[in-house]
Order: sequence, then structure tokens, then C-alpha cells
Amino acid sequence: MTDPLVAQVPAADLVRALVTVRQTVATAESLTAGLLAATIAGVPGASAVLRGGLVVYSTDLKHSLAGVDADVLATEGPVAASTAEQLAVGARSRCAADWGVGLTGVAGPDSQDGHPVGTVFLGIAGPVHSEVVRLKLPGDRWTIRIGATRTAVSELLRCVRETGSAGRAGRSH
Repeated sequence: MTDPLVAQVPAADLVRALVTVRQTVATAESLTAGLLAATIAGVPGASAVLRGGLVVYSTDLKHSLAGVDADVLATEGPVAASTAEQLAVGARSRCAADWGVGLTGVAGPDSQDGHPVGTVFLGIAGPVHSEVVRLKLPGDRWTIRIGATRTAVSELLRCVRETGSAGRAGRSH
């Protein structure tokens, strides 16, 4: 039986792309609570590229485990672009991976700190740069969480491919 999480996202493409460029990934997840790491791990051969993941559902763990600056959490909150970026950087550095992915947001049923249900911040930190994508996802908790996971896999795949292409373009033969 195929892993139902893998069937819904391009995780196999991501694992192949990471294997091709010989790079690794780690996650720091809040609203997805490990769903991204579990989805990647559902692909046969993922152990070659998945270093690990941090489930930082609680705000204090975003700081103590993932290294998000306490001042950022105090001023901008756990659901913020800067928090997602620091989660990604923390996952990358603490798990010694080439890529880090951070996910934070509001899956519902209630809004949080003025952010409506469906607000998600996705941070990606790589060998060259980091970026943050703000998402507004519709649906119930599961739909929002799987949507965030799907987007994280797709966006990381895009970044890996862009970085890999740039690296190959810069080489002389």
C-alpha cells in the first residue's frame, strides 16, 4: 500500500531531487506537528536525505529547541514570517542539514493572536538564501495542515531545483 501522505504531495520528486544534488533536509514544525517530516519519510529512500525534524507546537519550544529569538516571539508572536524563517534556519543548523523548513500558523478552529484560521507561514532556509511564503489556506484543520505540507514540499522542491540548476550552470566542463 502506498503511503497516503505521499500520494497527496510531490514528496517522491523532492527526495529524488535532493538525492540528485546530494543534499539533506530537516524540519521545524508547529501547526503540522511533524506531518511534513512524516510525509518525506514515507518515500522509500528518504533516509538518504531526511536528517530529522523538530515538533515545536508550543511557543517556548520554538525558542529552546529551534532557536527562534525570544524577542521575535515576544514582539511578533509564534505566527509570523520572522518566526517561520528562524524555524527554518534553526532546523537547518540544529540538524546539520543543507535545507531547513519551518512551518507555523493557525489550523483552527479559532483564530490566534489576530491571525485568522488558515494563516500559515512557510520558511525555507538553504545553502544560499532563505525565504518566507505567507499562505491563506481554506478548510478544516486537516485540510489546512495537509495544504501546508503540500505547499512546503512543492516550494522546497522548487528551491532545490533552482539551486541545483544554478550550481550546474556555473560549472565548467
